[in-house]
Amino acid sequence: MRRSHLMPFGAECLPDGRVRFRLWAPEAREVGLCLADPRHGGSLAMERTAGWFELVTDQATTGTRYKFQIDGGPEVPDPASRFQPQDVHGPSEVVDAASFEWEDQNWRGQPWEEAVIYELHVGTFTPEGTFAALEQRLDYLAELGVTAVELMPVADFPGQRNWGYDGVLPFAPDSQYGRPDDLKRVIQTAHRKGLMVFLDVVYNHFGPEGNYLRTYAPQFFTDRHHTPWGEALNFDGPDSRVVRDFFIHNALYWVTEYHFDGLRLDAVHAMVDGSTPDILIELASRVRAGVDPKRHVHLVLENDDNAARYLKHDRVGNAELYNAQWNDDIHHALHVALTGEKEGYYADHGDCPVERLGRCLTDGFDYQGQVSSFRQGARRGEPSRGLPPTAFVSFLQNHDQVGNRGFGERILTVADARAVKAAMTIVLLSPSPPLLFMGEEFGAETPFLFFCNFGADLAKAVTEGRRNEFSRFARFSDPAARAQIPDPKEESTFRASKLDWNSTTEPEHQSWKEFYRKLLEIRKRQMVRRGPEAIPGQATFEALGHRGLLVNWPVNARSGLTLIANLGKEQLAEVPRPMGRLLFASDPGVTAALESGQMPPWSAAWFQR
Repeated sequence: MRRSHLMPFGAECLPDGRVRFRLWAPEAREVGLCLADPRHGGSLAMERTAGWFELVTDQATTGTRYKFQIDGGPEVPDPASRFQPQDVHGPSEVVDAASFEWEDQNWRGQPWEEAVIYELHVGTFTPEGTFAALEQRLDYLAELGVTAVELMPVADFPGQRNWGYDGVLPFAPDSQYGRPDDLKRVIQTAHRKGLMVFLDVVYNHFGPEGNYLRTYAPQFFTDRHHTPWGEALNFDGPDSRVVRDFFIHNALYWVTEYHFDGLRLDAVHAMVDGSTPDILIELASRVRAGVDPKRHVHLVLENDDNAARYLKHDRVGNAELYNAQWNDDIHHALHVALTGEKEGYYADHGDCPVERLGRCLTDGFDYQGQVSSFRQGARRGEPSRGLPPTAFVSFLQNHDQVGNRGFGERILTVADARAVKAAMTIVLLSPSPPLLFMGEEFGAETPFLFFCNFGADLAKAVTEGRRNEFSRFARFSDPAARAQIPDPKEESTFRASKLDWNSTTEPEHQSWKEFYRKLLEIRKRQMVRRGPEAIPGQATFEALGHRGLLVNWPVNARSGLTLIANLGKEQLAEVPRPMGRLLFASDPGVTAALESGQMPPWSAAWFQR
């Protein structure tokens, strides 16, 4: 089986062997096609029609490298390039997408309620940092109990290393990881092993180096809206139709041509759009309509606005637009409860973190319209209690929550191991789909630091800016303390972030892995079907003292799930004895303690009735 997504831009291989090149360049008077072949001197003139430039030629074929020359001056890569063998400033390469022979035609994905997501960064997940090396680790993930592998962004970024959120050519897998067919093989192999594959995509900005759109298509940007990265993308102004189509086609491209099972849209609160329907609604609608209805394709948001309206489900529980949102609220509540940290955005959850955790477990969001002190008194969120628990992705760690710490510390370096076990017992067995960050399942000790590889001038500014970001934290108020934060531009920072797979043979790390594996086995055997069965809006919680929590999820009139947790370092007294059968306890002493109305420090237990 062969797959190719047809687009109105970029280079397309035609059935007759010719190649069609098409570029939207409304500010250009003329555009030439420059082929990186000594047999073709100069450039080939492209025909202009209403801001578009097009050329169909037999002088290019699969593997031909090319650039576009704007008004006889600068030569730029194709913004819809399928591959950049020489990075973002180099020539694009013609790729015949239909040349890859897929063997997963019977794969339809898996229902959302079965999702156990494992987020990873391709460059640091393995020593080699390539798609091919990732492919060799898929058995490990399948045996762990993961059902979905989520790749941090792979779109072409400047330099040799980057988190991926500075991509500038969103259709081109970065050449540091391998060629397009290498990524396709990862996905095909994953499907063969029963694993879904999701991709993190960035539609809120382009990275600061290697984006040439302002040269010939400044209509991609608008100064009417602003984002943390500067001018916003133009989703609602003049000429926004092409901009919207560019990103909608990108989403369709990944789920059709690459057969990804889902996308996670980064920071959509920065995709400012006042039109109707807005870009998020149109994109989800086009994806839903554009894929085989028999396939399970999942769309997930990161949205600081907690806009519950994008997460609506129909009467039988199917997502109308987006399946779920990453639930930062549940992370923040858990993190404050486990560590006591209350600086930065943790301040909004610092007063009563265990009660806030209870609200997240029963209602989805903690912030559903309340005033946020961290956001200078702005109201944040929309009511979410009527949504199913499967509409919220829960986690204790992810790339942001680890990597945006000064030293990239993982949770085990700042919290009691018993506390982490209690928290993960809650996360991995709750009705909401859980997410793990690479290495946490074996108690990885390596940090995950912020790293990049920009040009010299920009790299210096990024280093200074990164360190200054932490100046508002008491720990880094002294410039000398900030100077100790690892330099993002140094290769050693990147190397330090690679997982240490040799450590997995050590007893302590094996014990952590077995803990996660056991919980995921219980989730698969006992909990998967109960997530969608949990009745939206009917879950309740009760605070037990300052650090205890009792949560009940009714599944139907006769059955349900109960969680009892003590997220404190002192024994919890006067705990009601739960009804039902014990599914799992993070502390072996829970059963005996509950007989006398007690709950051990840093413990959690699940019961099924």
